[in-house]
Amino acid sequence: MEATRTESRRETLRILGAVGSTCAFPFAADQLYGQQAGHAPASHFFDAAQMDTLAKLADLIIPPTDTPGGAQAGVPGYIDGVVSTEKDHQQLFRDGLERLDREAAKLHGKPFRELSEPQQVALLTPLCEAADKGDWKVPGARFFKSLKNMTADGYYTSRAGLVDELGYQGNMAMAGFPSCEVKEH
Repeated sequence: MEATRTESRRETLRILGAVGSTCAFPFAADQLYGQQAGHAPASHFFDAAQMDTLAKLADLIIPPTDTPGGAQAGVPGYIDGVVSTEKDHQQLFRDGLERLDREAAKLHGKPFRELSEPQQVALLTPLCEAADKGDWKVPGARFFKSLKNMTADGYYTSRAGLVDELGYQGNMAMAGFPSCEVKEH
């Protein structure tokens, strides 16, 4: 069962092209999720339905396995905190979430958050492919690229991502560095 969950997570990450080998942090250090006391943003930008959609998106990008997924790690709250303070992102995210709901309603008669996971992935795959190619002519590609980046930033600066998944121990001096072995997946 565990191998199936891990393989499923890897497949979802591959399909969505979710997280590269490194995360770029385009925000000041005090905005990083892991730096926030209690991880609660000071102000809120998104309404409850949009937060639910962000939770679905966060779990599609970083699904739960033996460690928490994006939603349980608090990624929607992180994104809400960043977007509420970054004017440049507000219209991008407002338009991106509205576009997802319009497309979902057009194809399936309900908002994105109420679709099945395969339906959600089918709507996101073209956005992901366009974002990965830098094809900004595709409506929603910039939104999806920013969403993926913020999801990775929020997750890997949270306890779930940084400590539980990556095993970061912090504040430890190392006498040497272990060698790196490349393993086939």
